[in-house]
Amino acid sequence: MAEQQEMMQMVAPENAAQMQPQEAQKATKVKKATPRRRSAKKAEKIINVKSKRKEAVARASAKQGNGRIFINGHDINAMENEIYKSVAEEPINLSSITKELAGRMEMKIGLHGGGSSGQAQALRSAIAKAISKFADTDTIRKEYMRYDRSLLVDDYRRVEPKKFRGPKARARFQTSYR
Repeated sequence: MAEQQEMMQMVAPENAAQMQPQEAQKATKVKKATPRRRSAKKAEKIINVKSKRKEAVARASAKQGNGRIFINGHDINAMENEIYKSVAEEPINLSSITKELAGRMEMKIGLHGGGSSGQAQALRSAIAKAISKFADTDTIRKEYMRYDRSLLVDDYRRVEPKKFRGPKARARFQTSYR
């Protein structure tokens, strides 16, 4: 408190005449602290989630929006395979609540690696995680867990790398003695 009063005295021009010339120069250079202005725009709630299945990785970024879902820059409706499209849209079409939540958010999903089936399952999991995190309530999460646990929990299994002296990870070449 005492420091603030000293600063105010240094800024005041009537006290500048009483001070010595060097102190008067310093006093005129010091400015009053102005309060920071807060932006009028409300900060958007952005959600980032990641999901893996086999070798496929899906990274989703969701925010308030108009209900559109983009996968690698393309709309989800542009998916050619209808089976994989229905797998990917499964967490959205689960109930009316999830449809309403998905209609209020915009998702951009980066998808790479693996085959088409693994990508569809990783995409499905990423969409479910984003919706449940966007809802901020435990009811959606419980509903997904009751329906299918793999919507929210990633499958940790990965392909084991091939070893020497065999065609695959565990299989060994047949021994021949003649």
